[in-house]
Formats: sequence, structure tokens, C-alpha cells
Amino acid sequence: MTDYSDLILPDNGQDARSIHLVDAKGYDAWLSARPERDRAALAAQKFAGKAASFAILPAERADDWAAVAGVADAGTLSTWCLAKLAEGLPQGSYRVEGEAETGPALFGWLAAHYRFDRYRTKKDDAPVGARVLLTKDIARIEPAVRLARATHLVRDLVNTPAADMGPAELEAAADSLARAHDATLVVTQGDTLEQHYPMIHAVGRAAARSHAPRLIELTWGNPAHPRVAIIGKGVCFDSGGLDIKPSSAMRLMKKDMGGAAHALALAQLIIESRLPVRLHMLIPAVENAIAGNAFRPGDVLATRNGMTVEIGNTDAEGRLVLGDAITKACEDAPELILDFATLTGAARVALGPDLPALFANDDALAGELAQAGEAIDDPVWRLPLWDGYEDMLKSDIADIANAGDSGFAGAITAALFLKKFVNGSDAHWAHFDTFAWRSAAKPGRPKGGDALGLRAAFAMIEARYPRV
Repeated sequence: MTDYSDLILPDNGQDARSIHLVDAKGYDAWLSARPERDRAALAAQKFAGKAASFAILPAERADDWAAVAGVADAGTLSTWCLAKLAEGLPQGSYRVEGEAETGPALFGWLAAHYRFDRYRTKKDDAPVGARVLLTKDIARIEPAVRLARATHLVRDLVNTPAADMGPAELEAAADSLARAHDATLVVTQGDTLEQHYPMIHAVGRAAARSHAPRLIELTWGNPAHPRVAIIGKGVCFDSGGLDIKPSSAMRLMKKDMGGAAHALALAQLIIESRLPVRLHMLIPAVENAIAGNAFRPGDVLATRNGMTVEIGNTDAEGRLVLGDAITKACEDAPELILDFATLTGAARVALGPDLPALFANDDALAGELAQAGEAIDDPVWRLPLWDGYEDMLKSDIADIANAGDSGFAGAITAALFLKKFVNGSDAHWAHFDTFAWRSAAKPGRPKGGDALGLRAAFAMIEARYPRV
């Protein structure tokens, strides 16, 4: 993994190239004050001060050039305003000129250095650490580095093909985190999984032995501290099961473990930040495969909490594995539960790919998450956990169905299904229906796996449980 700590350094007056920031409202005045050489160079580069654009300013000596970047507001930097520079500037060290604090933009600078070249025989020629930003906001360097590393983890896990990122590999990622931070790892599989977590076992039992289902649990922190449970959907590949997906829908299903990637990254952030909580991370890791022993439409599954679930659609499997994991989390009486899942296409239809749907059983928690997301440029949008749609999950023969007969309110009914496994607990619970993917690149956010909702969740937890 990239050592992001080498990409942002304290500004102690060392040699560095200048970055001048301009915005649309002030560009003409700024340009008029520049020498003719600069005006000619910017005109030749067709630079007009637009946000997410930059140009090179020449100097008397060839090696003394500087950069000028267009941003939305030159006085108040945002998360992604320097990301285009971090992607495209030549190698070297840089400092932002002017009075604006660079702190908010540090994460974007780091995130822009991400590369996924594991499967390329020819690696990126430019060293990832070649562009260094100097900053006076020294206190914000370490937090930005932690966020970048966590985002890198999500991207790497999601981008890795399912052949190399199955349940065993998710277990290995959790084991690596546990070993690095003296956490405890417990993995349940085989007959014990079938007995105690029947829905997790049922969804994953058709997979090859090398991709056998399991529940991965990591615990860390002082048992006397408030208990926080983080749960991530770990469907490492989703064929749809016997209700098989079309090939076009199956193409990206390596990312169906994106919820697990978010859970691992959030656990890493909590542990590295030494927050005063008792952390319990749970990942139900499975492959929803097709074989003679696959669970079927019309089957009735037992659950850990004693309910029975009729299977209306085997492609609604994520909520099944999450149900057993949520039940286990509630048994330890946490005061906060967050789950992450690439759960429904309905959420993407409603909100698009960049905006995770948020459901919560507590208005204050939902407000904290929305506020944190807005402040840190990681937005989420609350959808209603409306009990009026519970009838869509009625079953004629079991306690509940895993999917309704219509396509209406798909994200809401999925969240209502999960809520059934939280009921009876006093925990404040929030569910993120996240895409975990970018179909189109943006500055600092390449096409492929990405963390959506991760920074909002961590900012909320950090505010609730600050270090003392």
C-alpha cells in the first residue's frame, strides 16, 4: 500500500513550487495583475480559471515555474479542489500560496495518488510519491493520512476480482488488521456456522470449498467502553443464485462485498485513532453461487433470532446474511450499530451512484450522519424507514419474506427486513445502502471501487466518542 505519510509534509520553508489558487469571480482581477508572459502562457493553455483545471506559469529560469489552479472558492478550500493537481502535476514538492487553509484539501490530494495496478505487467512509470504537498496545517496531516489509507483499503478490496477476493481473503484482511493492533479475531464456519447462523450458511453453501461461507468477527478496545458494532455485507460474488442475474448485471458483482470493505476500513480508522469504544466488527462472508445444493426460491430458512424467512428471490441474499450478523451484534448490547451493504439497485435508481441511501431508527443519529457527511464532502441521504411498507414482506407460510412481489420501494423494504433483526435491541442503528463503485472518474476518484459513506460514518463516531 502507498505510504501516504510521504505525500504531505509540514511546511518548514523548504524549497517547493508555488500553487496559486483562483476562482471564477476573482480570476479577471488576478489575471490583469500578472505579467504579460503569464497572460500569454495561460491563453496558450486555454486556462480560464474554471474549477478542477490547472496550468503552468513559466519563469525567467526554466526550472522555476509555478502552477495556477482553478477552484470553486479561493478563500475556502474543499476536499477535492487540489485533486486534479495531485493527478497531473510533474514530480516535485508544492505549497499553496495565500491565506486559505489547506487542511480540508489534504485528503483529496492523497486520494488522487491511488493506483490499482496489481494485474498490470507494466506499472505506472511515475512514482506515486512524486508529488508532495507542504502544509502549515500540521495537526491535520495524520488524520488525512489515516482516511487515505482506509479509502485505499476499500478501493483495493473492491477492485480485486472475486477469484482473488473470496471469503478466505476477507478473513485474511481482517486477520491482518487484528494482528497489527492486538485485536481478537473469531471465524465461524462449517457445521457450527450452519447451526448458529443458518442464513449465512444457506446463502454460501453452494460455493466451492475454497470459497466456503463464514462469519468473521473482530473485537478490539476496552470492554468497559461503549460498545459499537460495525457490520459489512461480504458477498464476494453474486451470481443471483438460482434467480440468476443477466450477464450485464453480473459484470460488477465482484463489488458486492463493498459493505465488508467499508466495515474493515471503518474498523481500521477507529482502531488507529484509538477511539474509546469497544469495537465489534462482523462480516458475513459468502459467495452466492449456483449448484445442486443452492438455496431455492420458495425455501423457508431458519434464522439466528428464531424467525423463519421464505425466499421470494435468491438474488435478495445480502439482507439474509446481514440478518444473522445483526442478530449476533445485538446479543452483546451495543449502543450503536452501523451496517454497510451494496444492497439494492433501487437505492441507485433513487439517488444515483454517488449518494448512499441512509436508513436509521433514530432521528438524532441520522441527523449526525447527514451533518458529518456534508461537513466532510462525503454526503449521504436519508430515506424513510416507513413501516407502512411492511406488508410487502408478508409471507403466506413463514414469519417474513425476503423480497416483495413488486418492484416498488425496494431499498425501503430491504431496510425494513434488516430492522426486524434490530428489533428488541436498544441500539441506535443506521444502515448504509452504498454503491461502493464509481462508473466515471472524477478528480481524486478514479473509476472503480470507492468508499462512499465511510468518512461520514467515521466523523460521526469520532464526534460521539472523542479521544480524551
